[in-house]
Amino acid sequence: MKVPTTGKECPYFYGDYYRGREHEECRLLNSPGSDWTQKDCKSCPVPDILLANSCPNMILSGEIRKGLLGIGRKVEVSAYCKKTHRDVKNPYVGCGECHPILDLFKEAE
Repeated sequence: MKVPTTGKECPYFYGDYYRGREHEECRLLNSPGSDWTQKDCKSCPVPDILLANSCPNMILSGEIRKGLLGIGRKVEVSAYCKKTHRDVKNPYVGCGECHPILDLFKEAE
């Protein structure tokens, strides 16, 4: 679903506007004790990560971190690969083992 404030497509954003309802939530960050607001979507890297890497084996998890002295907020996202069973260092690129087609280009050089 498209996030109204950013205009980017995010599979974790959910908005229910049927018959005047105004229910919005982030299904990645909306956990008990989380105080998610739609403003957090502006600093969220998830739509850009999914645009760069659409690996079906990558599981994203995120949390909202408060800045220094509680001023400001930032969304931090981590990734885990189901195929290799390890944490992904750079979610924009992936684990490096799920997409062997990249190795074909290295062999051609």
